[in-house]
Amino acid sequence: METGEDFGPWLARQLKLARMTQTQLADAADVTRAAVSAWITGRATPRSETIERVAQALGTDLATVHTRTTDTQAGLPVTWYHRPGYQDGGRDGGNAAAFAFDADVQVLARETCQNSLDERILENGRPVRVRYTLHELTGEALDAFRKAILWDDLHPHYQAVSQSASHQKVGRVVDAGVRDMFDKSRLVLLRVDDYNASGLTGDDYDDGKFAAVVRRQLESLKSGRGAGGSYGLGKATLWATSALGLVLINSTLSVPHEGRTERRLIGRLELPWRSVDGRAYAGPAWLGRPDPDTQGADVARSWWADEKTVESLHLTRDSDEPGTSFLIVGAHDVASLAQSTPDPAADDEDTASDDGTRDIRAMHRRLVEALGRDFWAAMTGGGSRLPLLETSVRTLRNGEVVVEEEKVDPTVTQPSRTRALRAFYDGTTVDRLTESGQVALRTVPFRLPLFGGRPGTLGTHQAVLLVTDAEDADGASNEVHSLRGNRMTIKKARVGDLPLGVNAFQAVLLAGHAAGESAPFAEEAEEFLRAAEPPEHDRWGQTEELTLRWSHAAHRRIARLTTEVNAAVKELVVARPKRSGGQESPKLRKALTVPRKAAPRRSAAPALPELDGLDASIGADGEWRITAEVKLPRADELPAMTPVVLLDVRSGSRPKLDWAEIVAVDGCEVEDGVLRFTPRARRAVFRGATDVASHPVRTALTRLVLELRAGNGSEA
Repeated sequence: METGEDFGPWLARQLKLARMTQTQLADAADVTRAAVSAWITGRATPRSETIERVAQALGTDLATVHTRTTDTQAGLPVTWYHRPGYQDGGRDGGNAAAFAFDADVQVLARETCQNSLDERILENGRPVRVRYTLHELTGEALDAFRKAILWDDLHPHYQAVSQSASHQKVGRVVDAGVRDMFDKSRLVLLRVDDYNASGLTGDDYDDGKFAAVVRRQLESLKSGRGAGGSYGLGKATLWATSALGLVLINSTLSVPHEGRTERRLIGRLELPWRSVDGRAYAGPAWLGRPDPDTQGADVARSWWADEKTVESLHLTRDSDEPGTSFLIVGAHDVASLAQSTPDPAADDEDTASDDGTRDIRAMHRRLVEALGRDFWAAMTGGGSRLPLLETSVRTLRNGEVVVEEEKVDPTVTQPSRTRALRAFYDGTTVDRLTESGQVALRTVPFRLPLFGGRPGTLGTHQAVLLVTDAEDADGASNEVHSLRGNRMTIKKARVGDLPLGVNAFQAVLLAGHAAGESAPFAEEAEEFLRAAEPPEHDRWGQTEELTLRWSHAAHRRIARLTTEVNAAVKELVVARPKRSGGQESPKLRKALTVPRKAAPRRSAAPALPELDGLDASIGADGEWRITAEVKLPRADELPAMTPVVLLDVRSGSRPKLDWAEIVAVDGCEVEDGVLRFTPRARRAVFRGATDVASHPVRTALTRLVLELRAGNGSEA
């Protein structure tokens, strides 16, 4: 239950909103001017019979005065305030920040979830919960919503944009959004709610989170040390995803403002310059209560709404837990067109939009996909670490369920990477992969530069690399996902130049705070990598901030880290036995033979290297592509060996095939087709491809035998 505001501050604000003086209230309530002054300063409170007269004077009911959880509706009603045109005649064709992102619900999910992670309340240790609700309105529900947002006041501005800015991108998008709403009598709302977050705290105009989001551009005021955002651009995705440029906001504050925490409402509209009834307007507009402290009360500020108003605007929150609800009005997903496929389960109503950008089922699927792909690590816990994030998506039409609420499960969307991260948290990693399902750990040095372009190294941060077998549900295999403190996937990169036959794997790189608070120079690595991210936060590399704060060559430290990571990955995945039930077909496995001869034991004879594993596939040109592992005996000097590839036949001598190439991978070198092994190595790996010209028959019809022969291979 919400606690009402103290009577004095509440009454002072109501008088201001109603443009009523203390003397006027005293006359209307039949009390003295001194009594009203005592109420406002908190030196006294009115008796119950006096409160009834105060309510009548303010034009409200008794309950509002008793509870004081909302403002009265007297005096200055909620309205739209449009910023006047610039006096120097300048014009804006829209909010430039919105052009930094596409109209893409997956980009929206990435940016909004990152912002919610940054605003998570840390003291209670619980994750921030983010829910996405797609809600399509039609018929009477749409009419009621348009009435609630004062559409009749907005419509002339949309008409002006359609007529005067149709040659601009923003004008075309807005015109299409309005036509879709009227021609098809439908409107898609996309609401983003977070819970256990700080909420939009602070004054309407002074420095604070509210002003940074609602009033300003390119300003980022984040709570956490490992915050993901740093440009102040992420919030622009909210307006970019709205074809109408309209977002409504309801925030429950973690820190009271004006003695209140619940149902702080405001709306912001982003349109290009326009002229309505001969008056020029610069661009943005705000839905709120006129601010009596501004000249002519001509500026709208946030207001404390009642529950009925919140419900009519589709902004009712599930609980009084702190956080913010953003309602994107006229949501569209233009990026979905590039990868959309028809949904056989969808009926004609589900695909009512001609271009598919407002297909609520498709938008639902893409939201779930993006959350699982980008935030699997933030949703994973283990050991003493709890998840930082919980996410879900639901889809409605006129209040009725179209797609049930779907909680995003990282063990389903990213099973291998989730397994790797949990093993790190649980302390169950291994040094070397020997069995399927294991997670190997390596620390990788990340040498941090000094500030200001000074030569030298500040210190070495030990990033954590985790490697495990890949599963089909992971998507693309043989990739490294890199992340830092907020555990959002920042960088995805495929490990190249891998030898043939390597088991499919997934790798995770934990840097900065993600590597653990006790990791050396974790704070400095976090700061450096954050500065190395562009506004999209999808890679680490050269940025202007990196150049200004460190040097123009600072990004080379990241390139060196990438090289170290790839080398460590190859070390872990190459020199390991092929897991049973590998990716080759049973028919192909039958075609591979490693001959083993039972030789008499000779104690004086030197031990020889022997083949211990073989993997092969048929290449695009019909060649055999082979990866072999050699077990090396304990010896200071090992004899050179020559790999010989033969075709297995039922009778007669085995035809010998020529090598097109032989390449050393680990523990050996290749010289003129002869293997020379690294002293004191225990295993070696090489790969090769046969020369198709030496094949007597089609490769698919043959069986392969690989032998190691001492010396140059002339003898078995």
